[in-house]
Amino acid sequence: MILSDEQLERYSRHITLKEIGVRGQKKLLSAKVLIIGAGGLGAPAAMYLAAAGVGTIGIADFDNVELSNLQRQIIHTTDDISKPKVRSAEEAIRALNPDVTVKTYHEYVSSSNIADMIADYDFIIDGADNFPTKFLINDACVLGHKSFCHAGILRFEGQLMTYVPGEGPCYRCIFEAPPPKDAVPSCREAGVIGAMAGIIGSMQALEAVKYITGQGSLLTGNMLIFDGMKMEWRKVKLPKVNHSCPICGDSPTITELFDEEQTSCTL
Repeated sequence: MILSDEQLERYSRHITLKEIGVRGQKKLLSAKVLIIGAGGLGAPAAMYLAAAGVGTIGIADFDNVELSNLQRQIIHTTDDISKPKVRSAEEAIRALNPDVTVKTYHEYVSSSNIADMIADYDFIIDGADNFPTKFLINDACVLGHKSFCHAGILRFEGQLMTYVPGEGPCYRCIFEAPPPKDAVPSCREAGVIGAMAGIIGSMQALEAVKYITGQGSLLTGNMLIFDGMKMEWRKVKLPKVNHSCPICGDSPTITELFDEEQTSCTL
């Protein structure tokens, strides 16, 4: 792959970085990232991955844009209200960077389609807004040997971790199953500061860029927690291995994908 003069200018700030350079930029242009959820987390993640020149970005979401989304879901605009989120996101990405191929999945992500959906992608971004989908993303990536970045936000707080096969615990190693129904308030019920979505979603994009280019340390084996009210970060070391994990432990009980009962979430 030879970068054009326009690409050399577009990505000049990347190319100047010794950790990225031309070689790293070519890796980004050849990479494929799937974002599940074009909401608070998926919106900034998609914008920064598109700006970075990730060659193929997949967007999976069944919802349409609502007025209440616009406080934090920056990939959508007022003119996009009632449009499918995947179409609104595709239009924004194409307007930002014509180098990017966008693939859209205007469908519910479920145990029947997620394995095929993630198959061709190098990295998965978990921008889901409910616990069952988050656990499903984890299970599909563990069984499919795919790396992904989990994140969640609520009120003024956010958290994220990255899973790489064979290099650290998965989401179920830490949280074995979704919480009981109504045990955790939803974003609609408890609220969320819009900028929190931007902070955490952008960090998911950064994890994807580091994974693709092979630079820096990923959040494998760690949960990063941010308290926006106190402006405090806390990095929690996770167990290196959970022998009793139901999907990646010594005697897994989850060997095929299934759909958890629907519950609220932290996004």
